[in-house]
Amino acid sequence: MSGPVRSSRGTLAEINVTPLVDVMLVLLIIFMVAAPMIQQGVDVNLPKVVATELPAQTDLLVVTVDRAGTVHVGRTQVAVDGLGEKLRAIFLRRPSKEAYLRADQNVPYGVVVRVMAEMKKAGIERLGMVTEPPDRS
Repeated sequence: MSGPVRSSRGTLAEINVTPLVDVMLVLLIIFMVAAPMIQQGVDVNLPKVVATELPAQTDLLVVTVDRAGTVHVGRTQVAVDGLGEKLRAIFLRRPSKEAYLRADQNVPYGVVVRVMAEMKKAGIERLGMVTEPPDRS
């Protein structure tokens, strides 16, 4: 007999997994709802232009220049002078030399060009610019 184990009193000794499955489904729904609300990065006021969307990849390297002119690689703050070294170290382990630049629209043009020059010196072959779509009213 290979059925469920019965004790001497005739009760069934099985583990009830229904409450566990219910809890797991509730947690899955909570994480699915909360995940789009979680945003990481540095807040910048991007210029509004008509452009194509970024590809949906998780390993994109984004360099951000905020309103104060501070440069961030991902979420890490980096000095403009040390940006080239940081990017070279990152791209040693990556097959594609592609990066995106997010710059606040109020940052002086010279600062953005200097960051772009450092990125090109670091060996980046493709440099994309991140923008926001214009408001349509």
